[in-house]
This record gives sequence, C-alpha cells and structure tokens, in this order.
Amino acid sequence: MTEALNIAPTGITLQSDIPICQGDLPLDWYQEEFKQYAEEYIALPDRTPESVIPWLDSYIKPALDHFGDALLLLAHYYMGGEIVKLVERYGGKVADSYALALQASRNPEKKVIVESAVHFMAETIASLANDDQQVWITNPKAGCTMEMMAKDWMVKPIEEQLLTKFGDDLLVISYMNTSGRIKALAGRTGGAVCTSSNAHLVVDWARKQNKKILFVPDEHLGRNTASKLGMDLSKLVTFPNPLYEGIEWKLDEIPGVDDAEMFLWGGFCGVHTVFTPEQVQWWKDKGWRVIIHPESKLEAVQLADGSGSTAYLWNEVMNSLPGSKFAVGTEGHFVRNLKEQASNKGIEVMHLAEADVGAANDISRGCGCATMSRNDPPHLAGMLDLLRRGEAPDLNRVLAGDTVDETTAKRERLSGEERTIMVADAKLALERMITITENAS
Repeated sequence: MTEALNIAPTGITLQSDIPICQGDLPLDWYQEEFKQYAEEYIALPDRTPESVIPWLDSYIKPALDHFGDALLLLAHYYMGGEIVKLVERYGGKVADSYALALQASRNPEKKVIVESAVHFMAETIASLANDDQQVWITNPKAGCTMEMMAKDWMVKPIEEQLLTKFGDDLLVISYMNTSGRIKALAGRTGGAVCTSSNAHLVVDWARKQNKKILFVPDEHLGRNTASKLGMDLSKLVTFPNPLYEGIEWKLDEIPGVDDAEMFLWGGFCGVHTVFTPEQVQWWKDKGWRVIIHPESKLEAVQLADGSGSTAYLWNEVMNSLPGSKFAVGTEGHFVRNLKEQASNKGIEVMHLAEADVGAANDISRGCGCATMSRNDPPHLAGMLDLLRRGEAPDLNRVLAGDTVDETTAKRERLSGEERTIMVADAKLALERMITITENAS
C-alpha cells in the first residue's frame, strides 16, 4: 500500500479561542439552493466553534447517518483552516493533490465523494473514479488562477504549432493544476501528469524519452524541477503568459525553440510568486530554517533550506525536534494550521512573508488561496444536506471534462462520446504518473 493511501490525520483541532475564519461571502455568491444555509450561518451570534458546531451538526450528522461508509469527505491542505478541521471532525481526509487524486479509485466502497477544494482537483478524482462513484464539489466557483492560465482553448493553438514542428518528438507534462482536457493532451502525446511531490520523478522519466518536453502550466515548478535535476537552464524556453500576453504569437517568434530541451508554459501561482530571496535571507540570518513550495520563484527556492510539496512541508516541520524554528513559504491557511499543530510539539513556525523586509505580502500570509476559501461552512453543510435529501444541484456534480467559469459558475460539459475519449487520454497520463511515482518509492 502506498503512502498516499495511508493519510494520517493532521491532528489540528477546533479551539474555542480561535474563531472560524472563513469570511462571510455575499449572498449573491451562493447558488440559490445554498442561500438558506448561508443566511442561517450569517445569522449565528459569532464564529466560535460553540456557535458553529451545533449548527453544522444539525445538517451534517443526518447525512453521515444516511450515507454511512459510502460517503467520503475530502479536503486539500490549502483549504481554509476551519474547513480542514471540520472535514476531519466529520471523518474525512485532508491531503495534498497526489494523495487526493487516488482516494476515490482506491476506496471503491465510497460511492459519494464530496470534495472541499478546487474544481480541477475534483475533476481529477472523477477521472480516476469508478463508474459507480459520484464526485461532488461544495462550491463549483472554487477555481484556480493557475489553471485559468492554461484553458484548453489557450493551449490548443500553441499545441498545433508545436505538433506541426516536432510531431511525435513532443511530449507534454501536465501539472495537476490543470483541467482534464489538458491532462488528456499529456496522455495523447505519451506524456504524464505530475504534482509538486513527484515533478522531479516525472520530468526525469520524460527526459529519458529523448523528446522535447512541454511543461504546463507552472513555469516556476518547471524551472525549479529542471534545476533540481541539474538540467541546463539555458535550454529552457518560457512561452508568454496567455492570460496577460495573449495566444496570438507564433512559435518562430520565440528564440531558442530549436535547441530547447523543455518549454515552460507561462503560468504561475499568485500565492507563491510573492516570496523573495530577501525574505528567505532575513529568516536565515535569524537562525531559522526556511522551507518553501516549488511554485515559488527559482531565486527564492535556491536560497531556501528545502523545497517541496505541501506534504513535504508538513512532514518536515512535524518530524523535527522540539525547539526547531521554521519559516514556511506557502499558502497562508496551511501555515496557520501548521503553526498551530507544531506549537504542541514545541516547534515554532512563522510565515515566510512575515519577514521584515520589502512590501507587506498580506495576500500570501493572510487568507492565502482566495478561490479555495470559497468552500465555507454553509457550502459544506448545504452540500451534505442536499445530497441526503436527493436535491443536490447538478452544477455541483463533477464529471471528467467539465469546465466551469469561476465567476459565473457557468459549466460546459462534454458529450458522452467526447468525455469517453478525453477520460481515456487523461487516465493514461494520470496512470503514468502513478506508475512512475510508485516505482520510485
């Protein structure tokens, strides 16, 4: 059994002196079916567990009794702190993207999977799920800005140019933070999916195929992975960011294409790119160990004491000796939860962006990933209650191939035949990732 299947509880618990931090979203941000729950939540006297838990229990406990062992609750580490705690309180699992991707397919007795995270993660779970498993997301508007920089309609014109020029000599690596349609592109070209925990394994595997590599969509993870593997960084070519620079450019306008070993799609994570070498150095000068997520810029990653996935960051801290001090560069909710749990072991944790240098980085050390935070207590309570009553809105059901507008929640769903083809290709890429990862462990 792989480590990914053995998800240990985070150990973090709801405490009366730490209020439920999820911000109250405007009512018009809720689907009509969820407004009742939002109104009740807003009307609670405060956000303490003493007020929130009884209200949640009134909806969630009947759902747990109704579905029994067939229900699986999932959340990502980056979710708002209290959602992580609540999901675990009600018997769910919290993990990084690699472990989450495997949970449905490797637990076939779970027929109803409810995910509190972002849409691409729910779609990945659905791509690997069995036919008799349903995947639901608590808020379909929970998207990812990085994924938005690599929509299939953005990638397709560039894909066509690359395939025209290189044909079968092109292999695509799709980061987990992409739609199923992009993962399918990786599958069709003989490529694979990767996560921040196994990117070095997948890129190393890809290099052995002796083909040009297109790494989509995070240029920083791609560059950091190349550096970790000792690749010649001069043979990396970064394409213009499609969201800000458009997709009308031509491949022959980009210098270094012919000699490139790997092409980096110009996407990035707005949470992680705020970290600077100056912040890293400030903490190191104070004697703190600095660890950072590899979606950060190369200069900061190279100066840090360690870099890796959310699982790596969590375990690196929690497996350290009492008295250790860590400055952690990643999403704010995650760091707050880690800080809380590590303090129980006598380990100090601070957010990297709290270094007293440069401009304040409130976006990173505060709420962190704003789109994940759209999964709040009313969405969790409402989703489970509506499912129990058989009234769950179809918009919250996630099928592989679905695309959802993060502002309007307007969904585009593939036809049955289109979805079958897409799922087959996406599965190839996902299964290659799993094989590569498990063979290395």
